[in-house]
Amino acid sequence: MNKRMSKYLPSHLIFLFESDTWQEIAESIRKNKLRTVITIIGVTWGVFLLVTLLGSARGMENSFNRIFGNFATNSVFVWGQKTSKPFKGFQEGKKVQLKMDDVAQIRKEVEGIEFVVPRNQRNGTLTNGFLSATFNVNGDYPLLDKVQKKELIYGRFINKADIQKKRKTVVISEEAYKQLFEKESIPIGEFLQINNINFKVVGVFQNSNVGMGSDVHIPFTTFQQVFNTGNKLGWMMITGKEDADIKQIEKDSKLLLKNIHKIHPKDERAFGSFNLGERFAKVTGFLTGMQFLTWFVGIATLIAGVFAIGNILLITVKERTKEIGVRRALGATPNSIKKQIVLEAVVLAVLAGVFGIIGGGLVLMLTDKFWGQGEDAVLVNPSVSIPVVLSAVLILVVLGSLIGLIPANRATRIKPIAALNDE
Repeated sequence: MNKRMSKYLPSHLIFLFESDTWQEIAESIRKNKLRTVITIIGVTWGVFLLVTLLGSARGMENSFNRIFGNFATNSVFVWGQKTSKPFKGFQEGKKVQLKMDDVAQIRKEVEGIEFVVPRNQRNGTLTNGFLSATFNVNGDYPLLDKVQKKELIYGRFINKADIQKKRKTVVISEEAYKQLFEKESIPIGEFLQINNINFKVVGVFQNSNVGMGSDVHIPFTTFQQVFNTGNKLGWMMITGKEDADIKQIEKDSKLLLKNIHKIHPKDERAFGSFNLGERFAKVTGFLTGMQFLTWFVGIATLIAGVFAIGNILLITVKERTKEIGVRRALGATPNSIKKQIVLEAVVLAVLAGVFGIIGGGLVLMLTDKFWGQGEDAVLVNPSVSIPVVLSAVLILVVLGSLIGLIPANRATRIKPIAALNDE
């Protein structure tokens, strides 16, 4: 280090740029190769576990988001079934049929609701020339695209004019497109027959990873006319506001529907439901718990590895007693010796951390390459963010510094005369 630079640096940092400092560290490692390697492996393993487990947790989260990312997750699906209790003159086993009036009542009476989306569904045979296939045909409103976003490849989704004019338009899935049209052809404006009725294709959307991903959609009013459903509903999707309790919304909606349809308040079988918000919260909680456990296991392993570094340095200090005595006799201050030992601990910890980060990163890259591709991938883009990596390195520096103080304090207590007489 040149004299000009030393003028501008604090005295406690100058030793970092002195070649003697790093030569001593290198010499210490060289003299204790096997011991140092074994010690480094412990810290490396801790960082490796931390990186791989956090990356895997992120991969699971990405996979889950890919599946449900297009859904308004604070939602519940409700449909009619059969009663299990007699009530107000109606016998047990009465079939419950949802109607359009129910949608308006729920919107009006239940608090915390953002959207109520009525839906209908039938099986239908789609035909294009000599090609045909059977799909679920859904009668839907444009509102569906807000709660279950469709990633469009071509064209558009159902719009308000389609509903008002009862247009015979259809939005098909990518799977339907592949089965009914030639590769690379543009289907927009072409006609398909659904149960022998012509429908104009206005949009094609990507297949979803959730159920109903390969369905086709026609305007709700057109569905009513074609399938003669009148005022009947197959089911409804109720979406709560961001801060709303979806479990309470489900409970209130069912209670209101029981009152409307004259069903016993304690009849639990009259209406079926699937609470997506509740399930989503459980998975989110699982992922959060997994991340917490990962940090706990990783840091615990890091601490164990760093303690091993402290032990190896304690042994090193004992072996270097005479050397330290000579340095003290030649004028080395206790503070300089302490900084040297602490720096050795930090260097070993950070070196091990770098190896662990590289190893964990390679494993995540291989995991993504072999198991993170395709629609059925369990871990999608397993990765660890830069802030997390920097946090791990910072933890290593802090732990390395703290654990290095133990052998450093022991080294400063060595008396020059006693050290020179040590055998």
